[in-house]
Amino acid sequence: RLYWTARWRAKAKAQLAEHPLCIMCEAEGVIEPATVCDHVIPHRGDVDLFWNGETQSLCGTHHSRAKQAEEAGSRRRR
Repeated sequence: RLYWTARWRAKAKAQLAEHPLCIMCEAEGVIEPATVCDHVIPHRGDVDLFWNGETQSLCGTHHSRAKQAEEAGSRRRR
């Protein structure tokens, strides 16, 4: 639900305006526009972390593949 709020859309828009390139692509030496505002630390329903946690700009590919795999790996290690 939180992702559909005007507050989140404004936060995401500001993140992408300030950091318009995917940070994971940049780390690979590739210039790719970011399209997703992603939580650096998965909030897992924690409302405070959702609103106040650090965010980063990612392209769709990195958000849906690399970041999801990274989060799945961290769940397995717990």
